Amino acid sequence: MGEKVKLQQGDLLLVVDVQNDFLPGGTLAVPHGDEVVPVLNTYLNLFSVNHLPVYASRDWHPANHCSFKEQGGLWPPHCVQHSPGAGFAEALQLPSQVVIISKAANQAEDAYSVFQGTGLSELMKAAGITRLFVGGLATDYCVLATVMDALAAGFQVNLLTDAIRAVELQYGDGERAKQEMAEQGAKLIELSELSV
Repeated sequence: MGEKVKLQQGDLLLVVDVQNDFLPGGTLAVPHGDEVVPVLNTYLNLFSVNHLPVYASRDWHPANHCSFKEQGGLWPPHCVQHSPGAGFAEALQLPSQVVIISKAANQAEDAYSVFQGTGLSELMKAAGITRLFVGGLATDYCVLATVMDALAAGFQVNLLTDAIRAVELQYGDGERAKQEMAEQGAKLIELSELSV
């Protein structure tokens, strides 16, 4: 293991799409997706006690969203606005001051990245954020797209490898996504490598 990553001012925890429809029993369940929740809760607690900001993204689709199979998209209907499936995982302990970012809310446009169409990059820069810690679902889609956009926008990114899970439409997609993020400059870390 390399040297520990120390939390500091300018850090932000970004929890990506830990929603009921992506958990076991949901309409687009990520295998073992529920396993990220207790790990993320530990990260959430660390950020809270250190008075560091937490943002949480969610898919927030209209009922006829273009990503749904009935509209010619890839996926079964999921995370429809105001439905139980769009809710955050019940066990996820988001702090009261969490900033919630809704994405892919436009019927005609899909968005895997939390940064797409949300103004998030400008919001974070205005708040003095320089480094992101990213976990959530799913490694090979929304986490990947979010991390790539964050790096392109000039943020340092720590990918929380113990708090992500992959869809794996094709075997190995999750590992390939992690490799791609690392090659672009993301640092792959887990809880044991964090220091406060």
